[in-house]
Amino acid sequence: MRPEDLKNLLFGLTLVGLLALAFQYVTAEREEFPGEMLYREGNYRLEHQEYERALECFKEVQKINPDYYPAKLGEALVYLQTERYRKARSLLDELIKEHPDFAEAWANRGILNDRQGRYQEAVKDYRKALELKPELAKGPGFFYRLLYNIKEKPSTIADRLKYLEAELAKPPEERLLRVPELDAKQPIQKGS
Repeated sequence: MRPEDLKNLLFGLTLVGLLALAFQYVTAEREEFPGEMLYREGNYRLEHQEYERALECFKEVQKINPDYYPAKLGEALVYLQTERYRKARSLLDELIKEHPDFAEAWANRGILNDRQGRYQEAVKDYRKALELKPELAKGPGFFYRLLYNIKEKPSTIADRLKYLEAELAKPPEERLLRVPELDAKQPIQKGS
């Protein structure tokens, strides 16, 4: 092989290698924060009711990135969905104490209080969540419902708040505060 041919071959291989590296850099998923991919997996597992795997993901994110508090919310949501209410309450109370402007923590503590029959406390938490983040009143958007084949728009915390306030205004013997088949459809509020 002539020296000039060898030089051209090396140049071509170097160019192909650089293009491959550039392609990998452009197409590779990069995490915006440490643990992001695990956090996303945890949310996916939570949505698909794979609770123990979701819990593992959220706990691992907290080890990798202790400052990323939505992972602690994810852990609390697993406990909420699996009716481990004491653990859910402990984490939600911690989140609210450490991050008092985290609306999703207030909303989910409201859901927890609601499920436990603590309706006055639920009302307070729902109000605080909506005060902090009014867009929580909208609930899941059209594309989310389409993706998950949710035909009817589910009740939001704003809907539930309005209902509870109306029922609590009635005499106790006339109140209907729980309709289990409807209450079970109330979506949890995930963090950012």
